[in-house]
Amino acid sequence: MKIILALAVVLQVFISNADGYNYKEVVQKSLLFYEAQRSGKLPSDQRVTWRKDSALHDKGANGEDLTGGYYDGSPLLFPAGDFVKFGFQMSFTATILAWGLLDHQKGYEAAGSLSEGRKALKWALDYFLKAHVSENVFYAQAGSGVLDHNYWGRPEDMTEARPTYMINTTHPGSDLAAETAAALAASYLVFKDVNSTYANILLSHAKQLYSFAYKYRGKYSDAFDDIRCCYNSSGYEDELVWGAAWLYRATGDKTYLTYAENEYSTIQYYIGFSWDQKAGGADVLLAKLTGDRKYLTKMKNYCDQMITSQQRTPKGLIFISPWGSLSSTAYVMQVCLETAALGVNAVKYRAEAKKQIDYMLGDTGFSYVVGFGSKYPTHCHHRAASCPDAPAKCDWTQFSTAEPNPHVLTGALVGGPGANDDYTDLRSDYVHNEVATYYNSGFQTVLAALIELGYSSE
Repeated sequence: MKIILALAVVLQVFISNADGYNYKEVVQKSLLFYEAQRSGKLPSDQRVTWRKDSALHDKGANGEDLTGGYYDGSPLLFPAGDFVKFGFQMSFTATILAWGLLDHQKGYEAAGSLSEGRKALKWALDYFLKAHVSENVFYAQAGSGVLDHNYWGRPEDMTEARPTYMINTTHPGSDLAAETAAALAASYLVFKDVNSTYANILLSHAKQLYSFAYKYRGKYSDAFDDIRCCYNSSGYEDELVWGAAWLYRATGDKTYLTYAENEYSTIQYYIGFSWDQKAGGADVLLAKLTGDRKYLTKMKNYCDQMITSQQRTPKGLIFISPWGSLSSTAYVMQVCLETAALGVNAVKYRAEAKKQIDYMLGDTGFSYVVGFGSKYPTHCHHRAASCPDAPAKCDWTQFSTAEPNPHVLTGALVGGPGANDDYTDLRSDYVHNEVATYYNSGFQTVLAALIELGYSSE
């Protein structure tokens, strides 16, 4: 009977895919969104041409060059802090992009997007290398969330002060340093056979940042005041485990496995996966690296609970958070797909991941990805996209207009609907209509995994 049921699920997935969505196109569009979020001097091959050079004077306390990196796009609690470079969210985004490029390279290749995926990742990595100015000093943020909130306009036209904030031995940030170490270690694996010199630089910085995180303990949101407007950290122990696991995967050095196992007792009852919660990712990664069933059992229990018991909207979205509802679900699907890859409930988890992604792409009659499908958000909460081309004026009057955004923010996943599938395409509704780099990263990685499994319609 179990075999018959399993075959029925496979057949159902196959049939639904026959007239399904082109996931490859969505990955391509998602990568365009990352280009729209670039800060600094834009490259000659920039494809989002309505964006121009911006924040060219971002500097550290001692004049260090801090240009580049990504604008976040969506700080919690504040509705308009779109042009701050938040290090914690950027590093998490980079780790997830690297994970997808590493373990689902075939999906990116099938989408014709491997090169663009690596470029998107490298844009963040190059910024991290600049921000890590010495062994125990890392610039955590460029721009003030408080000041930035008062501005609506193009990034190219910003005139407000852009202070920078660091973590160091007296104001540590173990969560930020360890997450950035994870991003750099995972990216070492992505680039080691592409550009070994660059990859080795990444790994060297990863080791230093992890040592800094491990030795000097503290939350980065306790290190300086400005971040508390937007992204408070719940703790750093999960990042210490997560970062150590990635360094162990990158190096094979069992010292890092020991670090991970020593810290694990503090998070063994934690679960979930998000920019603030790394336990789910750490569990599945440690299961893959060690073969220890305790990690896999924990993930099985978690994924089963999310699929069978978690609240759903009437139309079927697994609903976890009212803010960024779609990205929260995508991250769950990401770690459950990685669990499936280790042989746990593969048919069930993959079918659910496809179902959730298809909800986001249009199964309700509306696509939550800008520029994809016949009906999608045209008023997403995004300053640059809302502004007409220069020299036209753009300010809070433009924010308040009912007209669609002059520019299509192609590939952006908006926050998403509420618990009753409620959603209004309104620029001022930042809870449901904001975008963010980290919103797209898990979503994009799930798409790459599904493409690799042969689920794309093209």
